[in-house]
Amino acid sequence: MLSILKIDHIGIRIREKQRSISFYELLGFKLVIDTGFENGHPIMMEHPSGIVLNLLGPSTSQGEDNILMDISEKHSGYTHMALKISSLPDAESFLNENTIEITGRFSFKDMNAVFIRDPDRNVIELDEYPGDSPASRLSNPQDELPGYEEHP
Repeated sequence: MLSILKIDHIGIRIREKQRSISFYELLGFKLVIDTGFENGHPIMMEHPSGIVLNLLGPSTSQGEDNILMDISEKHSGYTHMALKISSLPDAESFLNENTIEITGRFSFKDMNAVFIRDPDRNVIELDEYPGDSPASRLSNPQDELPGYEEHP
């Protein structure tokens, strides 16, 4: 077994530097450093929760689709990040007040979630559940999964 201590950071390819910085600042991330975005080096941002993002770019593709989530053909690769939140109603109010569209939702056992997109259509799942781990992780894989079929 590899002795992994934590997720160090999440890398996200972006198109427009200031647009993405502003979006993630709205979610509570703080700009740590721009190590040379225009030369392909990351912009590092950190949330008070300890989550670190590396915004990478600039993107060279002009397409608008997020190939991993926006087409019916399913490609392998990272599709989204999921962030545990303390209150889904509070999160929904925040999203509405800041005109951030909810692009999907699902409920499964004790977990309720909504999906949003960053300016480059990268998917962010916001999960609310009691305790440290949702009941869905305690399920027998052979069990019926009512509610989970709504997960993209």
